[in-house]
Amino acid sequence: MSGVLPDSDLRALIASGAISAAEPITDAQIQPASLDLRLGEQAWRLRASFLPGKGQRISDRLADFEMHRMDLSQGAVLEKGCVYLVPLVERLRLPAGLSAVANAKSSTGRLDLLTRLITDEGTEFDRLPDAYDGPLYAEICPRSFSVLVRPGMRLNQLRLRRGQAVLDDAALRALHQDTPLVEGPALIDQGLGFSVDLRPETGDLVGYRARPHSGVIDLDRIGTYDPRDFWDRLHGRDGRLILDPGAFYILVSRESVAIPPDYAAEMAPYLAMVGEFRVHYAGFFDPGFGIGAAGQGARGVLEVRCHEAPFALEHGQVVGRLVYERMAARPDRLYGQDIASNYQGQGLKLAKQFSASAG
Repeated sequence: MSGVLPDSDLRALIASGAISAAEPITDAQIQPASLDLRLGEQAWRLRASFLPGKGQRISDRLADFEMHRMDLSQGAVLEKGCVYLVPLVERLRLPAGLSAVANAKSSTGRLDLLTRLITDEGTEFDRLPDAYDGPLYAEICPRSFSVLVRPGMRLNQLRLRRGQAVLDDAALRALHQDTPLVEGPALIDQGLGFSVDLRPETGDLVGYRARPHSGVIDLDRIGTYDPRDFWDRLHGRDGRLILDPGAFYILVSRESVAIPPDYAAEMAPYLAMVGEFRVHYAGFFDPGFGIGAAGQGARGVLEVRCHEAPFALEHGQVVGRLVYERMAARPDRLYGQDIASNYQGQGLKLAKQFSASAG
């Protein structure tokens, strides 16, 4: 059956050797509709981001871009504003009919840690062709904070597809009618549109802006950093926020969204949006997101970067969309059920490295 492969199919591909690794793949890496990928033991500092291109291996192109090699085994700092290439522990030998797409994990995006998958003969980031056979690499560019990384850390994840999985607008409207994806009317235009919340129901905290000068974040330290050392809190009730050029913001969607068990979704920019900003799209939304004991629906956290001119963002302005995909089968485990899920039932929330009590 066509669609996104669930956890049971990922386990079968691991058992067959289609997905392999230098170190055994752990159960914690297998999500309901994706596989977490792990950093290897070395990295290269690059003078520029690159794609190898058709007929070229990454190892053949490194001499053109390598500045120096780094050992990650004892931990190493990836500095803000620099570009790094890290071989991943996993590699693929996909059977015919399977393609793959990658994306940064949620916490990776919330740290403004640009992480993209590249492969041999790659002509675009985060997209793997049908029947790809070869190694995997992560290109990492910290943009707001320098970070301490170690081998085995999981910054991005891989989703496998068989055939066409994306729902067109007609199918998405039918799904919303059968299983509401948001409360109230749904804006459906090449996906489910969502808007920014700048008039919170309680309090006046509307978001966070990354501070331009801050310390290093050890990605293994969960819930320990004081947000005040890394973020400025943004307050207001007038429904408007002026974005500063070059600044990075954490905001939240006005809508609470739900992902039914037989579907998955990916956050993408809103095609019709205009203005000097974009919403950085980070993670996948697994089946079961926003559904269950934590509450019906969960907000989408927005990672927003302003470009060359200040821009006035208004409450309720559409800034992105969720592209829904069919699952090839229902996962054995859903997001927020039987597995650790940091963001189930979320609202405005920073990455898991920051202390909620101090935020």
